[in-house]
Amino acid sequence: MLQYLFLGGGFAFAAVVQPGPLQVFLLSRAATEGWKRTLPAAFSPVLSDGPIAVLVLLVLGQLPAAGQQVLRGAGGLLLVYLAWAAFRQVRARSGVPEPTRNSAPRTLLQATTVNLLNPNPYIGWALVLGPAAVTAWRQSAMHAVALITAFYGVMVVGLMGFILLAGTARLLPARAQRALVLASAVILAALGVYQLIVSVRPILAA
Repeated sequence: MLQYLFLGGGFAFAAVVQPGPLQVFLLSRAATEGWKRTLPAAFSPVLSDGPIAVLVLLVLGQLPAAGQQVLRGAGGLLLVYLAWAAFRQVRARSGVPEPTRNSAPRTLLQATTVNLLNPNPYIGWALVLGPAAVTAWRQSAMHAVALITAFYGVMVVGLMGFILLAGTARLLPARAQRALVLASAVILAALGVYQLIVSVRPILAA
């Protein structure tokens, strides 16, 4: 079970600290409206990912074991690529995107819509969480629950922390930004290697 807790929590942490559409939205809201009014938007992934997860799991459930292993290997490659991209970001000393002053969503429902239009949850569920959840379920229902709970627990808590930091300090110091992104790069790389090992293990054992 620990491996699924690590996979879910680690992937969620990396997703939180990596700049993306949801982070830009939260940063914008926290900078303009304050952290108290923005804090409920941290739950938007829980609402938006439900339909995505159901769709992906239904499709994955129809795939043969070999097909799921291929997807899992593709997910491992994706995580390694994201780790490399994060490492390059640290080397380039780029930070969190500047907040936008355009008219942005203000409610949890609107934040959920923002995340539904974000391609990252679809990619994450199709290549990482989906195959892992199917594998975990076949071992034990508790393993699958541990994976999903760890992912969304860390995701919501992490987004809350991001909102608090953005709302009180506006922007993190450059050194703290680089440290977080570097940590996410290490975690992504470790998760990617793990996914690749799991995907090729049945082939090597055959």
